[in-house]
Amino acid sequence: MSELLIDQKRYKNDLRYGSITISKLINVSMRRGRKTAARKNIYGTLAILEKETKQDPVKYLEQALENIAPNLEVRSVRIGGANYQVPVPVSGMRKVTLAMRWLLNAAKAKKGKPIATKLAEEVMLAYKNEGQAIKKRIDVQKMAEANKAFAHFGRVQ
Repeated sequence: MSELLIDQKRYKNDLRYGSITISKLINVSMRRGRKTAARKNIYGTLAILEKETKQDPVKYLEQALENIAPNLEVRSVRIGGANYQVPVPVSGMRKVTLAMRWLLNAAKAKKGKPIATKLAEEVMLAYKNEGQAIKKRIDVQKMAEANKAFAHFGRVQ
């Protein structure tokens, strides 16, 4: 999943690494329009990853995101007055968006360290298929598996 199926019309390569994935991660992590702060945090994370793992941090991050990305999710459908949780496959761009969101939320949930350090730790855990973001993916997959009986209600848009 090189460049992780990201809409290339919407995102330009980031300035330092030339990666669309990093550019999207910066935008997803940005709060209240503070892009400079988001860039500083993400680049700090990548510097920590490079120092700790002695590997290309962009490839490392992309592998971690690929590990986090879900294949199935559930959507709520109302049929005959009852709501059903219908499992549906996740599209390529949504996979990446969910993976980034879960990764950032898992890092923010940790306490007591700078965000760049917490995010780097969570990326390293996700690379090894561990951590809170992976747990979230597993929970979503289990929910979809449990509701497999309602799959015949069809794809939901």
